[in-house]
Amino acid sequence: MAKRRKVGNPLALAVLAELVAEPMHPYEMGRRLKEHGKDRDIKYTRSSLYMVVEQLRKAGFVAEQETVRDTQRPERTVFALTEDGRRELDDWMRELVAEPQHEYPLFGVALSLLAVLPPAEAVDLLARRLDALTAQVEEIRARVATATEQGVPWIFLIEDEYRRGVQEAEQRFVAGLIVSLKEPEYLRTWQQFFGSRT
Repeated sequence: MAKRRKVGNPLALAVLAELVAEPMHPYEMGRRLKEHGKDRDIKYTRSSLYMVVEQLRKAGFVAEQETVRDTQRPERTVFALTEDGRRELDDWMRELVAEPQHEYPLFGVALSLLAVLPPAEAVDLLARRLDALTAQVEEIRARVATATEQGVPWIFLIEDEYRRGVQEAEQRFVAGLIVSLKEPEYLRTWQQFFGSRT
């Protein structure tokens, strides 16, 4: 079972991980998250980043190291990871890597209610999803190939490889579902149950 965290936002985990490298100010954290492609996995805005850094400071996981004053830019507070922050990062990472958690993806919600759509429409919509998934898988393949050619070590590409694996599994699932929705037995059952309601 997942432990209740003082700061449970996934963005907080990313901030702690960025600070392992060196102390930095939130603007730099945001720049690096984007540069490293973490914005594909973690949804955030500039204001939410600053808010999470403040929450981590209050929890004792990061501490102000210095305030940088530059005449051309506003004051910037540089934050460093504390010992408690490093322990929190390590503990949280171990939990996420070792323990599967039940997530609530929106597609799962749609699948649980799929029978309300007429079979032909569901097939059409799923075919569109399959096309979109195929395009996304190709985009990931191209991005990984480019990064590999540029010498990026594989460990920094694993989230893309994971995303590709999940999307390929979804492609297979959706293709099979399309076939099932066209089966005469399903069409008959759907008509018996929903036909009088349409």
